Amino acid sequence: MQEFNAFLDLLTMLASDFRMGGLFVLLVMAAVSDVRFYRIPNWLTFGGMVFAIVYGTFAARTPMTGAMTALGGLGTGLAIMLPFYVLGIMGAGDVKLMAMVGAFLGPYQTLQTILFTCIVGGFAAVAVAIHRRRLGHMLANVKGAAQGIVVSGIAGIRPNGTIDTRQSIGKLPYGICICVGTIAQVLAHQLGFV
Repeated sequence: MQEFNAFLDLLTMLASDFRMGGLFVLLVMAAVSDVRFYRIPNWLTFGGMVFAIVYGTFAARTPMTGAMTALGGLGTGLAIMLPFYVLGIMGAGDVKLMAMVGAFLGPYQTLQTILFTCIVGGFAAVAVAIHRRRLGHMLANVKGAAQGIVVSGIAGIRPNGTIDTRQSIGKLPYGICICVGTIAQVLAHQLGFV
């Protein structure tokens, strides 16, 4: 009975909270765009950021608190994902999408969402490697990167921060991982699991 009540609470939240409904729609649109074109449009991410900040500002008990929560989440998503763009691991659209998600969720929930997204991304990477029959190659890449980090740390050598894209097993539209990870985190949060 308690699970049924939690499910009803979840449905009520999705029906009554335009912000979460809007976030889910934007995430699905971003995932579809990323699968089809390997890019996430700026109008979607920046439009979502503006919507989240404005809605968060005026829906909160105090506008300053709402604005700070939205901007803090945006900054959290951007700060954590930006190094992956700098290293060439992730596209700029993925970074902007996570910043948009942060504007909707606030800093703490954004941290949880990034964790969920990384877990989904790990499973997706393994699935893509298996599908392309490149799992051994992917594991060799992971082993080489780990060894490089350890050797650099022991020798006191600063790694150059570049990744050889020729060794890649292929592109992964990470917008899907962000979409699935965010929706899973929001649902888990609403059901009281996190």
